Order: sequence, then structure tokens, then C-alpha cells
Amino acid sequence: MDITLWIMTIGWCFVLLWVPFIIYTNRKTHPKALFVLFFAEMWERFSYYGMRALLVLYMTKVLFADLLQGDAEIKAYGIYGSYTAMVYLFPVIGGLVADKYLGFRKTIIWGGILMALGHFTLALQGVESFEGNMTFFFGALSLIIIGNGFFKPNVSSFLGEFYEMDDPRKDGAFSIFYMGVNIGSFLATLTCGYVGQEINWHYGFGLAGIGMVLGLISFWAFSRNFSEKGVAPQEVREGNVKILGLKPLTAIIGISLLAIPLCALMLDLDELLSTLLLIISGGIIAYLVYSAVTAEDKKEGQRILVVVILFFFHAIFWALFEQAGGSLTLFADKNVNRMIGGAEIPASIFQSLNPFFIMILAPVFSYLWIKLRKSKKEPSTPMKFVLGLLQLALGFAVIVIGARFFANQEGLVPIIFIALMYFFHTTGELSLSPVGLSMVTKLSPKKIVGFVMGAWFLSIALGNKLAGLIGTLTASESVADDAPASETLHIYSHTYLIYGVYVVAGAALILLLLVPKLRKWMNGIH
Repeated sequence: MDITLWIMTIGWCFVLLWVPFIIYTNRKTHPKALFVLFFAEMWERFSYYGMRALLVLYMTKVLFADLLQGDAEIKAYGIYGSYTAMVYLFPVIGGLVADKYLGFRKTIIWGGILMALGHFTLALQGVESFEGNMTFFFGALSLIIIGNGFFKPNVSSFLGEFYEMDDPRKDGAFSIFYMGVNIGSFLATLTCGYVGQEINWHYGFGLAGIGMVLGLISFWAFSRNFSEKGVAPQEVREGNVKILGLKPLTAIIGISLLAIPLCALMLDLDELLSTLLLIISGGIIAYLVYSAVTAEDKKEGQRILVVVILFFFHAIFWALFEQAGGSLTLFADKNVNRMIGGAEIPASIFQSLNPFFIMILAPVFSYLWIKLRKSKKEPSTPMKFVLGLLQLALGFAVIVIGARFFANQEGLVPIIFIALMYFFHTTGELSLSPVGLSMVTKLSPKKIVGFVMGAWFLSIALGNKLAGLIGTLTASESVADDAPASETLHIYSHTYLIYGVYVVAGAALILLLLVPKLRKWMNGIH
């Protein structure tokens, strides 16, 4: 019996029942736009996470198969860290483009087109003449990176347009929206992971592209009913704005295409990208701090400072959480007993646990925040961040306990420990990530909300780059390719104890001390 195929089938059936239920039970509480953007983001995330489920495994097992295991893993982590960092770096530009030139709708559509092209280009790696061609591989990743920069921040910002600044439904709406993100992720890791590992890597990448096309079609078809929301600024529509003497849309398409080879080059220059990322981050943070301290409205400036401070704790969270697509996937491959009923579950499938838990728990958290707010007991946004970090640390503590006290003689950890880890990581994510998106739309001045949302995604870029660096600590050049699992188990558990437990819990404690000041600076915005 192919248990993975059964899991995938049950997963699809569950989603086909769950999504209509969520829409039906929330149809009178939220505007229809929430569900349109929910579907668009769901399919876009299907494409992104479908590819992410396979990326590190594909690089270590196929692209770098001729290298020693440790060398292959270190190189794969470096590329993975650079790729995911740039995926969240480019939204800074995408948010600015939407604010000043194209509006949310056109920016989202152009980003989706580029992403679809990137996924289909990855699928073409299966053609013999392209297999192992690193230039072609980096070009495909670059299309996805640039496209995501236009798509990702603007869907979230666009959703904020349909709610008032301090609308009590807003955190609940973003929790439901976030569930759409994770339904896409859940279906992708099950489907693309299974097809990629069990049938053909390139079919898995191709399925991710199909998901992106479905997201584009759903957004294009329904966003036309949004009246004037999400259109380009008035001066652009009147033809009064040019970029390099060209219409904004023409110029941005041209600049995007020219950026592809530069982006591909950065993927192979790990240290240079790290330096640039720090410089860009420093510049953007400095600009936001300057905007805050020089703001005519003191309250507006203090609210921006709250975003800036939480930026750093957000980056720490994602540096460890994003081990899911890197070191935790290889940990599952090497050190988790994946046998169930005589069949072995592919390592990539474990990434579906996080989105599965989110689908189940997102409505619970959405209801919880609204209920606590009505009784005036809801934690402030900074306090929710503290809770998110603590739950992330708890998840890594579970893995360390499993590795040190419950692993068998072969060095394999029972499957329950990685399931529990993903459960706590998920509750931590729901306490922090959708709340953070909602916070940005509440605390940002309306005229720069897209830019601030892009800057917020930059914190995830930093986190992802750090994730790649932390991942390399689990890959040892001294460990032979045929080393027993017991030898690699110690390396993983030690790294997760130091960074996943001690560093994250320490960050939570520091933030807890800052909560009263941050709550005051929010000036009445909850």
C-alpha cells in the first residue's frame, strides 16, 4: 500500500470540505474580497511551497550528487538561504511599485506571470539538455524571486484596504487569509513532494507552475469587481508619470527582465549577497527611523518605531522557523523513523504538517482574538510576538528531547516528536505572523503602507538568510557519506538546542521587557 498516496488523497478531500465550510461560516462577517484574495494567495503559495518542498532535496540528491554529502549540503543550504532571502527582499521594491506606479492589481498580476514562468522553467530542467545546467537553474529561481517581490506584499496590503484602520475583524481576517496561505502550502507539500520524490522531480516543479496559473486566473477574474480599489494612482492613470521616459508599466516590465541575470548572479555569490542584504536592511531601517522621528504627527512616528523594533524579533523567529525547508527536511530524511505500516513516508511530506495544523487552528485563533477582544483580555501585538517566540523554542525543545532520550540505537527519532515540533511551531506562527501582517496595515501611514509591508518582508529575508547559515551548522564536512544516523543526530540536536531553544527563548525574554513601552507607542491601536 502506498501510504503517501493515501495521505495526499485524504488531504485533498479534507480541503475540498474545509474551505467551503470556512467561507460559509464567515460570509456574513467579512467582505467578499477576503475570499478572492484568499484563493489567489492559496494558489500562489501552492506554487512557492511546492517548489520549496523539493528544492534542498533536489540540490543534494541531483544537482550536487557528485560532491561529498557534507559539501553538497553546505552548498545547497547556501543557495537555499540566498534564494529565500531574496524572495523576501524584493517585496520592498514590489510594495513601492504598487504604491507609486501600478496599484495593487497590476503589480500582483505581473508578479504572478513571472512566478509561473519561473516554475515552468524549473520543470524544463528535466529535459536532458538542461539537466544540471546551473545558469538555467539560477535563471528559473530568479524569475520566481522577482515575481514574488511584486506579488507577495501587495496581496496582504490589498486586503487591508477593505477594513478600517482599527477594525476589530482585521486580525481575524488575516488569520483566515493566512489559512489560505497554508492550505496552498499543505496541498503543495503533499502533491508536489509526492510527485517530485516518488515519480519525477520535474513533474513536481511543473505542478507548482500550474498552481501559480490558477492563482492568477482567480485573481484576474474576480478583482475586476473591486470598483476603484487597487488601481494605479490618479496621476499615473492620467498619464502624468513617466519612468525613464516610458509609461510606468512598460518601464517596470523592462527593468524586471533586466534584473533576472543580476539576481541569478547573486544566487551564486553568497557572501556578497549577505553583505548587500545587511546594507539594504540597514538603509531601509534607517529611513523608517528617520521618518518616525521627523514625523509631524508624534503618534504616527511612534507607531512606525514599533514596527521597526518588532522587525528584529520577527527576523529571529523566521531564522529558526525556516529550518523547515532546509535542515529539518534533511533531519527527517536521515534521523526520523519514517516507517508506517511497512511503508516509508518521503521526507518532504513532513513539511505538510505545519500548514495542516494551520488549517485546523487558524479559525480557532481568529475566534480567540475576537472573543478576547470583546472581553478586553486580548494580548497586545508585542505580547503575541513573545508568545510566538516561546512556542517556537518549545518546538525545538521537543526535538532535542526526542533526539537525546528517545532515539533508537540506529539514531532514528520516533515520528511523534517531529509532529509535536511542527504543532508548537504552528501555534507560534499563528501567534505572530498573521498578527504581524495585520499590525503593519494598522500602524503604517496610509501613503507608505506598501513600502512598510515590503520592509516587513525584508525581516523575513534576513531571517531566511540566517536560516541558511544556521542550516550549514548541521552539515559537517567531517561526516562521511555513509555515516550512521546516530552520528548526524548529535549534530542536529546540539544546533537546535543552542539556536532553537536558547537563542529564541532569550529573544522572547528581551521582548517581554519591552512590551509595556511598545504598547504605549502604539497609541491606542491594538
